[in-house]
Amino acid sequence: MAVIAMNENAFARLLAPFALGLALFLAACQQGAQSGPPPLEGATMGGPFTLTNQDGRRQSDTDFAGMYRLVYFGYTFCPDVCPVDMQVIGAGLRRFEEQDRARAERVQPIFITVDPVRDTPEVLRAFVRNFHPRLIGLTGSETEIANVARAYAIHYNREPPNAQGAYLVDHTRVVVLYGPNGEPVAIIPHDQGADGVAAELARWVR
Repeated sequence: MAVIAMNENAFARLLAPFALGLALFLAACQQGAQSGPPPLEGATMGGPFTLTNQDGRRQSDTDFAGMYRLVYFGYTFCPDVCPVDMQVIGAGLRRFEEQDRARAERVQPIFITVDPVRDTPEVLRAFVRNFHPRLIGLTGSETEIANVARAYAIHYNREPPNAQGAYLVDHTRVVVLYGPNGEPVAIIPHDQGADGVAAELARWVR
């Protein structure tokens, strides 16, 4: 069996064309991914709402006109998922602020409860301040929350309470970025951590 010996310089020269081609291919893929239309373009989700924020004031979607809205539906009594997701969202937005504060300031993070019975403005106020200073928490009547959840394609279901009256709420676990006119833009990959959130915000926020 013949053995072919090759020094490092010769090996590098041999691989150079392949490395260049791979680099160009990856650059083209990245450029194409960033220049295409938003993934949720044309999706029928989102819409007008008027709810109550953590300070007890009524707040409407029109208050965020011209802003990107980073929207998450959850509830404060969630034992694990919601706090973890909100930590990632807050950390990702702070990471984006460090990279490009001007664009990051155009992003308004919003937490909408699916448990309005327990999530009063006072409860929301204590909750949202743990994750980001600009995070807004919204609640309302059960009918108002049901209507906004339906419009934003969020499913939730309250499980039967236990003997102590405590209960869980199953809900769609998704973070969606909406544009300056309230149009759906992209699902933000919070499962990829703060870096993933920051990268996707940098990709779509103008």
